[in-house]
Amino acid sequence: MKIVGLSGSKVGSKTRTAMDYTMTMLRERYPNSDTVVIDLAEYEVEFSDGRNYLEYEGDTKYVAQTIMEADAIIIGTPIFQASIPATLKNIFDLLPISAFRDKVVSILVTAGSAKHYLIPEQQLKPILSYMKAQIVQTYVFIEEKDFYRKEIINDDVILRIERLVEDTLVLTETYMKIREAKEAEYGF
Repeated sequence: MKIVGLSGSKVGSKTRTAMDYTMTMLRERYPNSDTVVIDLAEYEVEFSDGRNYLEYEGDTKYVAQTIMEADAIIIGTPIFQASIPATLKNIFDLLPISAFRDKVVSILVTAGSAKHYLIPEQQLKPILSYMKAQIVQTYVFIEEKDFYRKEIINDDVILRIERLVEDTLVLTETYMKIREAKEAEYGF
């Protein structure tokens, strides 16, 4: 099972800190999983111009292809100006409409204020649904006050991340089994 952790911003450290906690927990609990972290701050991704994702080169092709090959994706995103960052939206624009078909996608959000807790519901989930994702319904929302010196200091947040990892893996395994059973019905 291939799981991609996507840190969806070029700036700030909180989303990457939260993604590091998540991916470390994932590797510890599910050591047989093939995990990759894509931090958009570490890549030069071109703006989408409508081409097929395989026609891009360099970092853009690597990021898009890695996401397309994943069984599950954990998206980490900050909230800026009551919206997801353009860098994350650009990733969605690079991919085909059904990019997340047969993939489980879970969400981890960092925000400076509790006022932004509905942004994933109103902006991110509709995009993921449109792209055919199987969405883990509960997401982790982490506020500014939950961090101190690039560490998560709220034990409840750690427990919610733990649950997100578990839900992501269980849902991914379940959908994989359902697809395998469905394919076995065809007998060719």
